[in-house]
Amino acid sequence: MIEAAMIWNEPNNKSHWDPEVDPGWVKFCEMVILAAKAIRAENATLPRVLGGMSPIDPTWVQLLASRGVMDHLDAVAVHGFPLDWNLWSLHDWPAKIDEIRAVTDKPVWVSEVGVSTFGAEEVQDWGLKRTAELLRGKAPRIHWYSLYDLPKEWEATTRHKEAEGSSYYRHFAMGILRQDGTPKIAAEHFGSLTPDVGLCQWFHYEDHRLDDAVEHMKRLGVTYLRTGLSWADWLRPDAERWFDRLVRALEPFDTTVTFCFTPEEEGIEPHHTSAPKDPARFADFCATMVRRYVGSGPVKPIPAI
Repeated sequence: MIEAAMIWNEPNNKSHWDPEVDPGWVKFCEMVILAAKAIRAENATLPRVLGGMSPIDPTWVQLLASRGVMDHLDAVAVHGFPLDWNLWSLHDWPAKIDEIRAVTDKPVWVSEVGVSTFGAEEVQDWGLKRTAELLRGKAPRIHWYSLYDLPKEWEATTRHKEAEGSSYYRHFAMGILRQDGTPKIAAEHFGSLTPDVGLCQWFHYEDHRLDDAVEHMKRLGVTYLRTGLSWADWLRPDAERWFDRLVRALEPFDTTVTFCFTPEEEGIEPHHTSAPKDPARFADFCATMVRRYVGSGPVKPIPAI
């Protein structure tokens, strides 16, 4: 079942929101407010979560609050990868959560946290266990990224691709399972952390891994999950069939769906990171997703920490 709707993904990161199209996040704030209102109009109890920020930036949260965005949200989310990309220590996780708590009274989720096996599987295994020790009891939702390695023949969603050097290639080694589904060392221990720790797994359009992923997550004892429902994909031919299949397959889990990715034809610039020409069109997409996959009935509350 769907337990929450997240509005966008890493909106303060250039790889996911173009600051040249929308300097100062003015258009973003307008879009989020419209989307949050549209979601609430469809369902009075579905939590609305601000897309996970990366970097973790309390000043950015204050900026959004000054424009009224927080009045329309029920939680905020953060992303952190201190052993791969961030310029802070893994041990700083509690302090990073507290930085955001200091500027908002909304619950703070960790909607992506992970460690790559780019250097060694043992690093990921240690990072998983230590992260769980630090975050259990600090956040209502902890989504470990991710179940699978990103297939090498696909592209990672970054701004400069291979020019980023090893930073780019780490994206392909974030799974606790390899691309072929075989387990890494961390997979042997992940089950001992559920149900406290959930997963974040993005599924591409008509992703061949979907059914196997569901079985792997059941075996690991996963009870909650985060994934995406792409606005850009919704405009593909026969999109309803894939979206229906995806949501139906994930019914065993309490799932947060992330609404994001601007269709080229809807963007001010023809790119998925662009602000839309008409933010009401994104709000309409969010409303359609909630109407189709959640309905108007009560949603089970997410346990407080």
